[in-house]
Amino acid sequence: MSTQVSTQASAELFQSLSTPEARMALAPLLALAVGVVLHLVCDVVEALKPARALVFVGAIGAGVAAELRVLLGSPPPGLVFDGTFVADRSTALFGLIFLIAALLAWLVSNGYYRENRPFKPEHDALLLTTPVGMMLMVGARDLVVFFVGLELLSLPLYALCAFRRMRAESVEAGIKYFLLGSFSSALFLYGAALLYAATGTLSLGELAGAELGTPLALAGLALIAASLFFKVSVFPFHLWAPDVYQGSPTPVTALMATGTKAAAFGFLIVQLTPLLPLGGRSLVAVLALVTMALGNLGALVQKDLKRMLAYSSVAHAGTLLLLVAAGMGAPDRHGALQAAFFYLGGYLFTAMGAFGLIALLESDGARFTQLDSLRGLSRTRPVIAALLALFLLSLGGIPATAGFLGKWFVFAVLVRQDMLLVAVLGALLSTVALAYYLRVIVTLYMQPALEGHEPPRTNRLSASVVGAVCAAFVLAMGLFPALFLGLLGG
Repeated sequence: MSTQVSTQASAELFQSLSTPEARMALAPLLALAVGVVLHLVCDVVEALKPARALVFVGAIGAGVAAELRVLLGSPPPGLVFDGTFVADRSTALFGLIFLIAALLAWLVSNGYYRENRPFKPEHDALLLTTPVGMMLMVGARDLVVFFVGLELLSLPLYALCAFRRMRAESVEAGIKYFLLGSFSSALFLYGAALLYAATGTLSLGELAGAELGTPLALAGLALIAASLFFKVSVFPFHLWAPDVYQGSPTPVTALMATGTKAAAFGFLIVQLTPLLPLGGRSLVAVLALVTMALGNLGALVQKDLKRMLAYSSVAHAGTLLLLVAAGMGAPDRHGALQAAFFYLGGYLFTAMGAFGLIALLESDGARFTQLDSLRGLSRTRPVIAALLALFLLSLGGIPATAGFLGKWFVFAVLVRQDMLLVAVLGALLSTVALAYYLRVIVTLYMQPALEGHEPPRTNRLSASVVGAVCAAFVLAMGLFPALFLGLLGG
């Protein structure tokens, strides 16, 4: 009897995996998984080693094509795999963000590593694995599926942070991220266990109709939210970010600042926000404002550009958390989801461009992450200085850039939700950021170069391409937002 039941369950599982909808939903994940395997095979077979770059780009391209099929398909697959995973327009848009982030980070990494160049294939295989975890996180409709995605993202990042193992600061970054990330995973599992004890299910669809007002369920939701707050570096779980961002290789830092943030906020806004109690909106808004304040104040006193951008990333996480507060109960009713898409898309190209230029400057020495080393850069490397200034202005929310419209949409959502005081305080805190962004621009253009310091001279085509592409998108999203809002349905 038990054998028959097991056989029937296996047949039902196989049938759920073989439906057209399931195949369409699984296609982006399979494209990346096959790409990882082929990349490792190319590294083992001597004759195939020149094809490794083609395999990486091909896997990303296949993933993009699969996500576009979901995005433009009518209707999209929706819930698949017995309701444990969803593939729709929202998850497809997030998937495109993840794939673009991975591709740009890979381009920035080409030529970046010197002493670790023999291990670059392993680096690329780990890098190609991260979008798989991100996609699982955003599309998860079951907490177990989300945890699998979380670990598929986290484990490669632990190794990538410590990839420059001959440098103490890189190893330290990897250890810190691993230890604190382990606590974060433990918090998530404990929260999921409490939710299961309170409701008897881990399905987000069933949790939406369950009674979540009990102390046990509220404690579970709080622990899960705390785990996600760690991933996006929200107060009081933000102190790891400056050390890890500064010590990690810059291409990895760029991926963490963009892709990881988008994955965690994607799950928060799309999947978890409808479950959060409306009574907690004020608390989330206060956490967001405190995060913005601490991030901006921390960045004001930094002399290392990567560390400054780490604190800036904390402040941007606070801005995005305002959307979580505004969307609690119904994340798409007041445009919070569309605002999050535009903000994360603009931040992707802005932050990736800034970190890409830092990685290019680092080719001439790690000292070029120090602010004083950038004095007079506009005279020796005018194009790099101009692009870096553009990205900093976008991060500060100056008009005609993607960053300005991203913040505009966030505060517009808050106003429509009658959170006027929060919107005003958030806007005021955002203006503080201009102080440290403009300080860098003043250093680039208005201060003489230090005597005896050789200016950076290295050129890397891939990093230059990333800078140019990111600058084009930052300006296009700022000047022609309608082109991108059409994709978002807004």
